[in-house]
Amino acid sequence: EAIRNIIDSLTDSNTKVIDDINQIKAVGHRVVHGADKFHKSVLVTEDVLNTIKEVAHLAPLHNPPNIIGIESAMEVLPDVPQIAVFDTAFHQTLPPAAYIYPVPYSWYEKYGVRKYGFHGSSHLYVTKRAAKYLNIPKDQVNLVTLHIGNGVSFTAIENGISIDTSMGLTPLEGAMMGTRSGDIDPAIVSFMCEKLNCEAKDIINILNKKSGHLGVTEKYADRRDIEDAMDAGDERAKLSLDIEVRRIQKYIGTYMALLKRVDAIVFTAGVGENDWYIRQKTIENMQNIGLKLDIEKNRRTRGSAGETELSTPDSPVKILMIPTNEEAVLVEDVVAILEGRYDSHMKYIYSFE
Repeated sequence: EAIRNIIDSLTDSNTKVIDDINQIKAVGHRVVHGADKFHKSVLVTEDVLNTIKEVAHLAPLHNPPNIIGIESAMEVLPDVPQIAVFDTAFHQTLPPAAYIYPVPYSWYEKYGVRKYGFHGSSHLYVTKRAAKYLNIPKDQVNLVTLHIGNGVSFTAIENGISIDTSMGLTPLEGAMMGTRSGDIDPAIVSFMCEKLNCEAKDIINILNKKSGHLGVTEKYADRRDIEDAMDAGDERAKLSLDIEVRRIQKYIGTYMALLKRVDAIVFTAGVGENDWYIRQKTIENMQNIGLKLDIEKNRRTRGSAGETELSTPDSPVKILMIPTNEEAVLVEDVVAILEGRYDSHMKYIYSFE
């Protein structure tokens, strides 16, 4: 019913985008988890849909709604091609040393326990744009991309491809987020199960929905609210932001060590594009590793300014703010697949490159 309502709104006289439902030539679906089954965007067939269902247990919060959306669209538009674009596909270039966890190897072999990574379309987009901005061939550019929104993930880009990323088997691993904890001691799960007399799934739910900034402040998940509270003297709000900044810095340092040569640090997504405070606090004390921020330029820069260089002229490593455009990646993948021009994101030449 929801899909039908969306389609009806496209032709409704008050919200009309198209004249007739027959003008819809394809439907693109953002699918969060493709495991290691999908290395690129694909036309949805019965086999593809079944495979998405097979790996749904890896993303129980996200894939089931994705599946409902695909099946509903197929029902409402039975003759229209459906295209799946996977959050995980961009990170299928990770080497084994990056994606294998130091747990019993049989967990990987039997159950697919490994790092997959997410926000792939965003990291892909800003990687291509950064290479263009820096005038470096896309297969030679080295970056640390920081997707900071309510969800947060970081990626080490070497020669234009993902070689490490902060999110893991699920989007819960990695950075501190609006409501997600990010990296914690795994033993906390069993420890709190005993203390609260509950099951592991209950603790995981808390780590996903009631942790991160919301957990520390016990009030706010939105950085704007947290910064307002900090300015009003709320010490817990300041602590929460200090924790986030410290953890961002740790990932930047780790990825710069992995890459050895870094052309730029790229901030993107809602917070990365618009929150000068998070950017400044992250970078201001990192001159020792080649990051020099133009403080005044950073303070006045928002995502609406478009692609902006935030580093000083003498900064050994560039600092960029690049507004992401995941929709552009999805649309171009869909059109290219329909027209038979798409092989994979590794080979396809996007219009924004």
